[in-house]
Amino acid sequence: MKVMQINVVYSNGSTGNIVRDIHMGLLENGHTSIVCYGRGKKVDEKNIYKTAPEFVMKMQSLRSKITGYAYSGCFFSTQKLLSVIKKENPDVVHLHCLNGFFVNIYRLLKFLKINNIKTVLTLHAELMHTAGCGNALDCEKWKTGCGNCPQKGAGRPSSKIFDRSAEEWKLMADAFEGFDNLVIAPVSGWLGERAKQSPFLKDKKFVVVTNGVDTVNTFKPTDYSEIKTKHGIKNEKIILYVTPNFKNPFKGGIYIIDLAYRLKNDKVKIIIVGFNGDMGDLPTNVIPVKHTKNHSELAKYYSMADLTLLTSKKETFSMICAESLCCGTPLVGFEAGAPETISINKYSEFVKQGDVDALEYATRRWLNKKQEYSDEISKEAGKIYSKEQMYEKYVNIYKGWFRC
Repeated sequence: MKVMQINVVYSNGSTGNIVRDIHMGLLENGHTSIVCYGRGKKVDEKNIYKTAPEFVMKMQSLRSKITGYAYSGCFFSTQKLLSVIKKENPDVVHLHCLNGFFVNIYRLLKFLKINNIKTVLTLHAELMHTAGCGNALDCEKWKTGCGNCPQKGAGRPSSKIFDRSAEEWKLMADAFEGFDNLVIAPVSGWLGERAKQSPFLKDKKFVVVTNGVDTVNTFKPTDYSEIKTKHGIKNEKIILYVTPNFKNPFKGGIYIIDLAYRLKNDKVKIIIVGFNGDMGDLPTNVIPVKHTKNHSELAKYYSMADLTLLTSKKETFSMICAESLCCGTPLVGFEAGAPETISINKYSEFVKQGDVDALEYATRRWLNKKQEYSDEISKEAGKIYSKEQMYEKYVNIYKGWFRC
């Protein structure tokens, strides 16, 4: 079986690592695997293609800001991608994140449709069923056709002059129309139920495949004595907050600072991994740590923490949930869509979005519970969120094409 994956990045970020894990799983099991990606450094590996130069993507981003069209254009990089598909002639094409200005989404979908290529589309975000928004929050215009976009410049890449949301919605609807050789794979049941409300996806086949992490070598209870000494932590309780960008209001970092002030008289330290703000403005019980791409280091922080917090407005899965639980650390957060559905109820609690009083109460209640469950959390989470279970589910989808 020959499988080609297409994603904005490879071996970098959450989706890039997922693509790599699937790629390696396919190779280890005797299949042929190809990966095409757009952004990042060129990877010198067999069957790994970078299809878009960085300069082209910068120009496409500029084009988007001027014209308002974020997901078209990309003529030459799209042409290169299509030529690779023709050359490799895969049995299955597996699409992941197609944002990032590296491909004309509509042209790619139509090519796969017209050529009757078996296609799996993983929904990591809401981009595809909203026709533009990575996360639509409370907006429901995508269910009827968009226009006058309230997410313009925020959740949806756009021009300050033009609102193309209605036009892009029609372009996406047209691309999916008649695309029957397609399986939609949302990363959570919550996201799947959202996507099924899209007029152009509602009749497609859906199979939920939860994201997986390396629970054997990386995300597991790990010795953290080194970083505990590094940060001068002694007998304090540790609360962990992990974010790709602390300044992004969508991730709710402001609530962490609020909570820190509320806990300032307690024997508690709050570690923020991914902090990129002004350290001078932080409460004294907050320890800022820059963003880390080192998963082994991140696992040490999860393992050291007594509790992990999640304060995003919306999440379509939440790797933080999976990673924290796999390292044996319970989780408290705001209701954000998918996290409260994919997390293990026994070891987590989610309160009403934005309710800091409820968040504080839940935090205090859970700070002493980690010891109660000992290794229970990591053992159960290790089965649910393993990259092996994710791989097997995708392979079953791929193989399902050949049983039809």
